[in-house]
Formats: sequence, C-alpha cells, structure tokens
Amino acid sequence: MSDNQQAITEDQRRRAALIWNYHQMHHRLRPVDVAIGLGSHDLGVATHSAELYRAGLFPTLVFTGGNSPTTAKVFPRGEAVHFREHAIALGVPDEAILLEPEAGNTGQNVTLSRGVLAAAGITPATVLLVSKPYMERRSYATARKLWPDVEILCASEPLEFDDYVKSIGNEKLVLDMLVGDLQRVVEYPKLGFAIEQAVPEDVLGAYESLIHDGFTTRLIAS
Repeated sequence: MSDNQQAITEDQRRRAALIWNYHQMHHRLRPVDVAIGLGSHDLGVATHSAELYRAGLFPTLVFTGGNSPTTAKVFPRGEAVHFREHAIALGVPDEAILLEPEAGNTGQNVTLSRGVLAAAGITPATVLLVSKPYMERRSYATARKLWPDVEILCASEPLEFDDYVKSIGNEKLVLDMLVGDLQRVVEYPKLGFAIEQAVPEDVLGAYESLIHDGFTTRLIAS
C-alpha cells in the first residue's frame, strides 16, 4: 500500500470528522443575486451548482478557476471550462453562465469573479459560494475579507464525511486536505488574506494530532 493510500485508524477518522464538520458553514440557503462555483479537483462543485440553479436560487452562475498541479491532468482546459461544460450537460443554459478561467487560488477566485460580474454589468448584493465541502469556511473567510460589501452564503454537496471519502477514493488525501485547509483558516488572517475565524479547542486538538500523525502533504510553510 502506497503512502497516499495508507490505512486510516478509527481514531484518525473521528478526528477528521470533527474538522470536516467545522469546515462547513451550515448556512440556510435562499435566493441570491449570483453564485460562484469555485474551481477544484472536485466536479461535484459543478454538479451541485447546477442543482441549485435548477432549484431557482440564482439567475447567474460564475465558474472560476484555471489549473493547479492537482487538476491539470483531470481538467486540461481549465477547471472553470470543464465545470461550465458539466453544468450545461446538467441543464444549466449557456447564457446563465459566466466564465473566469484564470484564477489560481481562492483570493483570485473571488476578485477575478467580481471583475467578470462587473464587466457583465452585475453588482450583486448577495453571493453564494459553491465549493468542496471542506472548503466552505475558508472560502467564506476569504470572500468576507476581499468583498466586504456583499452578503456571503456558502454551499457544497450535502455529503457526510464517509460518503465524501468514498467519492474521492483516497482517504489519506482527504485527511491531508482537511488539515491543509484548516491551517489556512488559522494562518491566512495573519497574512491579510481572510477574516479571522474562531476555532474550537477540540477541532484544534484534532488538527494538531493529525499533523503529528503525518497528514501534512497539503500544509504551507508558516
């Protein structure tokens, strides 16, 4: 078994589930002016964006994202381009979608999408960010910092932790990503990238213990 496919203990899984629950904002959804689907390795973002569009929650959907080392092979023409095509295949009309194909990080997802909307003559008061489940809190904190004059709501596929792990097919990778995103929630406010978020003691403890256990491939130097 490779390092990226190492067995995960029940205790590690329990700690990861704590972090998973913290990452989700649990916002009650309602109609908004626009939605922004944040590019990533997870096509479920496009799927859920399409579901929410068909439910009538917004008239305009922006897909944002270029490529990263983890998505270049999966989405060779860029995350936003592939997400758009997937959403159209699921019934979202082409004219409802705006494309932002350059962003390389969450801050750029927000600022460049804002520019695309402005170019289309759209100045929203409410914005729904659709992301991976474990990225809700970080995307919220980033958008609140960079776009403080709009109301931000967050959404993701309604998956339980175990179901998401099965959908990705690599348990260690998911734990690495959960840990990496929490590090960014903690560290990015110090760098001016996001607003500060309170982190419960049990979540911090789970985070620190998973780092000790070696779930570190998605950490940044801090």
